[in-house]
Amino acid sequence: MDKKLAVLFPGMGYHKDKPLLYYAAKLTGQYGYESMAVSFHDMPRKLRGNAEMMRTAAELAVQQSKEQLSAADLAQYSEVVLIGKSIGTIAAGAFARECGRTVRQIWYTPLTGSFTFAPEAGTCIAFLGEADPWSDVDALQQRAAGCFVPLHLYPDCNHSLESGDVMQNLAVLQDVMQKTAQFLTGGTP
Repeated sequence: MDKKLAVLFPGMGYHKDKPLLYYAAKLTGQYGYESMAVSFHDMPRKLRGNAEMMRTAAELAVQQSKEQLSAADLAQYSEVVLIGKSIGTIAAGAFARECGRTVRQIWYTPLTGSFTFAPEAGTCIAFLGEADPWSDVDALQQRAAGCFVPLHLYPDCNHSLESGDVMQNLAVLQDVMQKTAQFLTGGTP
């Protein structure tokens, strides 16, 4: 059983064709993974700072992911990796908990709620910008450490792991993809 599957869980406004998910999909393809992506629709707006709306959006993302992946026969794959961006990290974590098998996860800019679905030690890595306005960096560092999730931090980077400097953005993207590749191939980035 050599088949491998990568499932992309987007953020709101951060779809599979934006840099982090686009290159993650290219990378998984290079390593022999089939890929599929979930998509979210009819999501609430104006979430930042509104805990109730964030909770609603997370519940919708989890529900829509379950619906879209309900027909996926994960048993045919020797390995499954879930790659989430922002709210997609919450949906990926929820799916991982309920799918009935061990999966690995890659979280790009997780939210505090992502750690509600604490992954098994050694099965997840995460990446976060230190200037991410959606995240409490200190709290996420503590949550990640408590769950044994390596959290890679990027100074001056926002929720898309970008800064105002294009060359720095490219260097960050390259570093993130190198660490992603190490994780995919069984190394510890």
